[in-house]
Amino acid sequence: MAVDVATTIPAPGFKFDNCLRNVYLASKGFPVPKAKKTGTTIVGVVYEDGVVLGADTRATVGSLVADKNCMKIHYLAPNMYCCGAGTAADTEQVCRMIASQLELHRLATDRIVPVAVAEKLITQHLFRYQGYVSAALIVGGVDLSGPSVYLISPHGSSEKLPYGTMGSGSLAAMSVFEKGWKSDMKVRLVTKGKLRGKSAKSVRKRLALCL
Repeated sequence: MAVDVATTIPAPGFKFDNCLRNVYLASKGFPVPKAKKTGTTIVGVVYEDGVVLGADTRATVGSLVADKNCMKIHYLAPNMYCCGAGTAADTEQVCRMIASQLELHRLATDRIVPVAVAEKLITQHLFRYQGYVSAALIVGGVDLSGPSVYLISPHGSSEKLPYGTMGSGSLAAMSVFEKGWKSDMKVRLVTKGKLRGKSAKSVRKRLALCL
């Protein structure tokens, strides 16, 4: 004979069961793991034949993950791209605006647009708003003068560096570059690890950007 067992409805309000569990585990030598901040990390590095840009894909709203597949590498021109950290709407709209201006510049001059032109347009736009446009950008590309990477802050300042990181995870990424970057790096050295030993073609498919 089947017996129906009524499901117990949990009492409303905060439950302290997990608190007691955590105290017990801590007394046994298992401390409660601390929460880790996982913000945006964007990087750019110059190697012998071009530049490599990289970014994570997580967009957050406070402590919540709003989008796990957020594109943070934006198109500017056929020979340059831009990584953005900060407010997603600001970075995306700034890159779209600059991309349209660069296309008009290319059509007017019928030449490859220098990366320095994009850097100048972005810094002038951001400086005009004095940081109210929350867009920290890394512009990387290749032109007639060779590969170059520019770091642009939300207030409009910029600097040209062989490698750089921005975002809340920039310090951890910078330690990796400070330790491993070399002036004559090639694709294989830049992509060491799982991509080591792969052909240049397969490396380009796996990287966020390789010019």
